[in-house]
Amino acid sequence: MANHPTELLVCVKCRQGQEIPDDERRPGQKLYDELAIAGLPEGVTLRAVDCLQNCDHGCTVALRGGDRWTYIYGNIAEASQTDVLLEGAALYHDTTDGLIPWRTRPEHFKRNCVARIPPLNMPQEATND
Repeated sequence: MANHPTELLVCVKCRQGQEIPDDERRPGQKLYDELAIAGLPEGVTLRAVDCLQNCDHGCTVALRGGDRWTYIYGNIAEASQTDVLLEGAALYHDTTDGLIPWRTRPEHFKRNCVARIPPLNMPQEATND
């Protein structure tokens, strides 16, 4: 198992492209709440964030930690995809570089990656590719 922390960031402001009154619980907040009660994989911390700027494309989450690639995923359904996120977070946590092999990624991760961001301390030879 990896010895570096993993954060699962959940945009709690996500509205899934819907008009939702400010005083109602948004889909992003519902997703965060579902994940909080589901029980996270060992080594994974759940963190609420105010906005990941993917507002019209479902709930959005990010996985990051240590000197690894950060991944942002969209089109998350708050009521039915917590298991997918928990599986993906565990797989991500077990990597040293953040790169989950394609064949083992949850199907939703294969089709709904919004962005991947290189690690802050990326080796120089990797930036020349």
